[in-house]
Amino acid sequence: MKGIEDVESDVMSLINDKQEVTYNELKDYASSLDIDDNLLKRALAELEKASAIASRNSGGILTYYMLQEPQRISRIFVVEDDKNINKLMAVSLGSGYDITQIYDGSEAIQKIKLEKPDLVVLDLMLPGADGLEVCQTIKKEAALRDTTVIIVSALDATTNRVRGIKYGADYYIKKPFDPDELRSLVRIFLKKKGKKFDPLIDLPNEERISDSVEKALKESDSDYEISRLRVEGLASFAGKFGNESGITILRLVSQLLQDKVREVGGETFVGFLNGDDFVIAGDKKNVDRIGESIKSEFQAVLPFIYQSEGYKPIEKGIEDIYSVQNPTLALGYNEIKKEMLIARRAEVLKGKKKKEDVGSYTYDELRRMLGSENLDITITRDDNGVKLSVGKRAEKEE
Repeated sequence: MKGIEDVESDVMSLINDKQEVTYNELKDYASSLDIDDNLLKRALAELEKASAIASRNSGGILTYYMLQEPQRISRIFVVEDDKNINKLMAVSLGSGYDITQIYDGSEAIQKIKLEKPDLVVLDLMLPGADGLEVCQTIKKEAALRDTTVIIVSALDATTNRVRGIKYGADYYIKKPFDPDELRSLVRIFLKKKGKKFDPLIDLPNEERISDSVEKALKESDSDYEISRLRVEGLASFAGKFGNESGITILRLVSQLLQDKVREVGGETFVGFLNGDDFVIAGDKKNVDRIGESIKSEFQAVLPFIYQSEGYKPIEKGIEDIYSVQNPTLALGYNEIKKEMLIARRAEVLKGKKKKEDVGSYTYDELRRMLGSENLDITITRDDNGVKLSVGKRAEKEE
C-alpha cells in the first residue's frame, strides 16, 4: 500500500499536469492507483497546508489548483474601517504575504499609488473616499490596473456588485464573509500556476458540462435536470454600450450563479458556454430554485445596470427612460428536455470519428445540444484576459 508521501507525489503530478483538477477527477485517478479515499483526502489536506495547492468550490464543483511561489513576496492591502474586521481579514489571509492594514479610503488611494500592491481586499463603506472610488482609481491607471481587487462588503450585494465589477473589481464577497473562502481566493489569484485565475471562465469547462449531459441522459431518476440560462439582448447591449459592458453583465451573472450554488448546496453546478449563456445542472428542485431566483435578482438590479451606462434618474422607471431603439436585457431560463437532448446528441455523434470521443464534447457541440447554435456573441480568452466580440447577426439588428 502506498504511503502518504507517494500519494502526495501522485496527486501533485496530476494537478501539475492539468493545473486544475476536480475532486471527482482526483478520486477516479486515486481509484485507478488503488489509493484509499481517506488517504487521498489526507494527502490533499497536507498539500493545501503546505501551500502547494489550493481548492475552491468553483460553480458547485470542488476544484484544486496548482500553486507556485511568486518571485517575490506578494504585497496585500486590507482596506476596512472597522478595526476588528480588518484584523480578521488580515489573519484570514494567512502567512507569507506583506500585509498592510488601512482604515481610510483616501489614505488607501495615496498608498496604493505609491506602493503598488499586488492585491487589495476592499470594503465599500469607508471614511474619505469610498471603496468604489478606490477600485475605480486602481483600475483606470495603467500602472495599477493589474492589481487584483476583491470587494468584501455588507452593502446590497447585487447593486453594488454591478458597480464594483464595472469599475474593474475581480470578485465580490458578501459579509459576513467566510475566512476560508477569502484565503483560498487570494491564494489562487496570486499564486495559481498558468493563466491568471478568472472567476468567469474558471467555471466548470466543457469536460464537466459534457459529463452533466451524459448524466442527464443516463439518470433513470427524473429529478436530475440540465437547464440553460441565457442573457437575452446581450449582443445588442454590448453593441450599444461597448464590449466591456457586455463582459460586466456576464461577470455579474456568473458571480450571482456561484453564490446561489453555494447557497443551495447539493451536487448542483453551473458552467459557462463561452457565449451569452450558462448551464445549470443537478437536482431539479435546486436547479429550478437557482434559475428562478437569479431571474428575479437580475430583474431587480436592471435599473442600476442601465443607470451605470448613464441613464438617470432611475426612479422614473425603465419604461419612461427608454425608447424602443434602446437595447434591453433579460434572463431566459429553460429546462432542456431529455427527448430533445437525445435527438440533438444523436446528430452530434454522427460527426464523431471515434467511439472513444462519445461523452467528450467541444463547446460548439455542447451549444448544438443545448440549443445555443445562433451565437450572437463569442468569448475568447488569452493571457491578457477575456474578450467579447459581437456576431454578424447581432450587428445587423443594431
